[in-house]
Amino acid sequence: MAIPSDLISKGVGPLLVLCALASAAPPDRIAGPVDIRQIAPIRGSVHRMAQPQFDRGAVDPAFPMDHVVLFVKPSAAQQAELDQLLADQQNPSSTRFRQWLSPEEFGNRFGLTFRDHSQVIAWLHSEGFAIDQTSRARNWIMFSGTAAQVQQALHTAIHRYEVNGEKHFANTSDPAVPAVLAGLVGGFEGLHDFQPRPSPIAVTPDYNSGSNHYLVPADYATIYDIGPLYSAGIDGTGVNIGIIGFSTLVLGDIQAFRSKYGLPANDPKSVLAGTNPGLSTGALEEADLDIEWSGAVAPGATIYYYYSTSPTTAIAAAVNANLVHMISMSFGGAEIDYSALAYQPIFQQANAQGITLFASSGDSGAATYPDAGSFSRFGPAVSWPASYPEVTAVGGTQFNEGTGAYWAATNGSDSSSALSYISEIAWSGGGGGASAIFSKPDWQAGPGVPADQARDLPDISMAASCHDA
Repeated sequence: MAIPSDLISKGVGPLLVLCALASAAPPDRIAGPVDIRQIAPIRGSVHRMAQPQFDRGAVDPAFPMDHVVLFVKPSAAQQAELDQLLADQQNPSSTRFRQWLSPEEFGNRFGLTFRDHSQVIAWLHSEGFAIDQTSRARNWIMFSGTAAQVQQALHTAIHRYEVNGEKHFANTSDPAVPAVLAGLVGGFEGLHDFQPRPSPIAVTPDYNSGSNHYLVPADYATIYDIGPLYSAGIDGTGVNIGIIGFSTLVLGDIQAFRSKYGLPANDPKSVLAGTNPGLSTGALEEADLDIEWSGAVAPGATIYYYYSTSPTTAIAAAVNANLVHMISMSFGGAEIDYSALAYQPIFQQANAQGITLFASSGDSGAATYPDAGSFSRFGPAVSWPASYPEVTAVGGTQFNEGTGAYWAATNGSDSSSALSYISEIAWSGGGGGASAIFSKPDWQAGPGVPADQARDLPDISMAASCHDA
């Protein structure tokens, strides 16, 4: 391969030139005109609960379809290059170890070309949709319109559904796009409102109460030996944490928690992504829990709270902004209910940018379905999005105190009572198992890891339940 003379004249070394050539911009993927008469379906885009027995008929044609997201999937060549990059970024012997990309750099290698991106936007405009936002990496496009426009452009009807007394809307069939675009459309978000749910556990913080002991921030520091980090001045300062939620916040909740436990004032920064979910009591409890305890362990960290009616939209927004070092998600649903492969490029983009992803493995054991009948019909299911190989799945344990003396008889001035680390055992409600979608990643190896060729979860666990006594 000849090295361009203009690069040599600028003093660029041969090795860097070869690396640049190897990472050259991908070719255009749209091979011809966007002909709306020739269409192809995007398979796997109907939610499992959009079933005829729950169907209550079509929505009004003017029904708003706001903030729908079209996700782009990489070409086969791009995916192969991305897989290698992700492996190299985690390999200490690689020259690309921890060489994180910006969203723009990611897009130039793994997103649409500017020409293809413009053609997809032009097609959406031609169908009457308003473009709300496009990603910096040119791998998703957010648009809004009506149910009638969705039916016309994507060739699927939007119906109302009632499941377990709850009302929903959803597409009745796989959406279809012009055939020339089908190879680059990974899927859609926002064609239905079936979403994973947070699962907060309501407890009253009575601290020492009989045989019960409720954790406060200082207890957590004692049990998990965080104190030495604090003594060394490591308290999260300079670190940005992203929390994903489904509700607006009541800021007073966070402020009261931090004040009660002597934590410095440090309000989270709320960022709306897509449709505003409003105030939702159950989702607010989970958001409070996640923000409060992230801030309790890392009191100096800056917390960004990305919220929406759609978790995937909120995650994509956090990755697109590229402001946080990690993203935490305490929600989940049965893995088979989500277009996992359609969304995986966003999770891989996060990793390529150096963003660590955490997700709860669930607190319903192996039955993560929203309805009771599905477990007996479909069998066990691990929780989405914890099942992604790009995500660290966080499970739950319970304390195994036995007859040990782990708690003080009274609470300290900071409300703490834990005296030391406490032995832990598996919590019966903790989610986990083998993914039905993802194969075992090469990093998931070691004593105790099942030889099942599947991605297993959780990856780590910590106290999440009650006690053994």
